[in-house]
Amino acid sequence: MAIDYHHLKNRAFAPVHQHYTERDTMLYALSLGLGNDPLNADALPFVYEGLEGGLRTLPTQAVVLGYPGFWAREPNTGIDWVKLLHGEQRVRWHKPLPASCAVVGKSRITHLIDKGEGKGAILITERRLETQAGELLATLQQVTFLRGDGGYSQQRGGQPSDAPLPALQPTPADRAPDFSDTQAIRPEAALLYRLMGDYNPLHADPAVATKAGFARPILHGLASYGLVAHALLRQCAGGDPARLKALDIRFASPVYPGETLVTEIWSLPGQPGQFQLRARVAERDIVVLSHGYAELA
Repeated sequence: MAIDYHHLKNRAFAPVHQHYTERDTMLYALSLGLGNDPLNADALPFVYEGLEGGLRTLPTQAVVLGYPGFWAREPNTGIDWVKLLHGEQRVRWHKPLPASCAVVGKSRITHLIDKGEGKGAILITERRLETQAGELLATLQQVTFLRGDGGYSQQRGGQPSDAPLPALQPTPADRAPDFSDTQAIRPEAALLYRLMGDYNPLHADPAVATKAGFARPILHGLASYGLVAHALLRQCAGGDPARLKALDIRFASPVYPGETLVTEIWSLPGQPGQFQLRARVAERDIVVLSHGYAELA
């Protein structure tokens, strides 16, 4: 069943209402490894509510809020969901996330791009995360690579293909990074992160991971995204979550729990508060997140 461009682009998503509590906020931070060192005073405000100023929220918690679920698996989409890959994540933050809040996620499909027969298609979904009162907290763009759906525009009598988003740029090859951050990923990280709402057995069941071609369960891509964001805040923003305004990243290769993530950050010359970044796994010396771009206030 080929993709129907008009049917997919006009798909209606019901608003997702969600109330998260301080417990959820602490659990999110713990799932990313904050609190691994109980004497690390910089991590404590994200996992303990008893400090002056109250609990703080990691900005990347936005990616697990108001999520419409794995809707691409529904038969009427026409998507070959088994061959679906989360290719990029792009987020713009408009206000700091409260430690607890009732939010609404409003999703829509903004782009459907045909790369050609045998080359796949690209689906881009936008999610606006708002408070119940309509205050915009964050705008998220998820770029999904539909490996099994290329060539749809030549089928069904010919259908449109949207223009792509501006491409993310690779990190500089001619100079060393200005900042580097190393963090150990806990062995049970994927089991913790799946409690954020992504229960794909690929991240928990060794048998499922083996069938998918992996040596063992892999870490969620959005968990790696959160790890890189926190590394950026540690190195370039004094740990202040309110300073993160934008973060775009490409998922280049899987990460395994128990590995060591090295985040490398380049300042953009003449552009204060703007950075390029990537992350690699130290044990395998392989880039796992690439083409990163970030803005700090």
